[in-house]
Amino acid sequence: MKSANENICAPDKRLTAVCGLFCPACTLFIGTKEDPERLKEIAERFQIPVEELACEGCRADKRCIYCRSRCKMTSCAAEKGVEFCGECNEYPCEELKVFQTDMPHRTELWKYHERIKEVGYEKWYTEMIEHYSCPECHTINSAYDIACRKCGTTPSCTFVNLHKDKIIRHHSGLK
Repeated sequence: MKSANENICAPDKRLTAVCGLFCPACTLFIGTKEDPERLKEIAERFQIPVEELACEGCRADKRCIYCRSRCKMTSCAAEKGVEFCGECNEYPCEELKVFQTDMPHRTELWKYHERIKEVGYEKWYTEMIEHYSCPECHTINSAYDIACRKCGTTPSCTFVNLHKDKIIRHHSGLK
């Protein structure tokens, strides 16, 4: 099976949510693109059909059930004519504030929006590949992969190194 890294090197807005999340670091995206067993395990854990979790990016046609049914930010950004929430006059709105505090993978959203403004989307996208890539084998890992999913290096990436304690607390709350 083709590595997801081969498909995401060039900046592609379909792989970045308006809220600032980087889709290639999403466990559902990884499961959809290259690790169907991962997707199956998540579906079983949450008792949701695998098809409902499959996602090819927040701006793609095939999105997970959460992004299709509960995300208000995509339609809001479209109504306001902005590419990212950080471009909106109401940024950060209450919706985004609540969303940002909910789970570890959303911890850096403010930083992401500031960086997009500072260096532009394309440079930020390239930085995100580095931020979520294993320092040894360069596989992009999810924000929840403590060890690299390919080679086992710990931590799996810079993001996990910075937020490991929060991620571990989150994992322990799921069991």
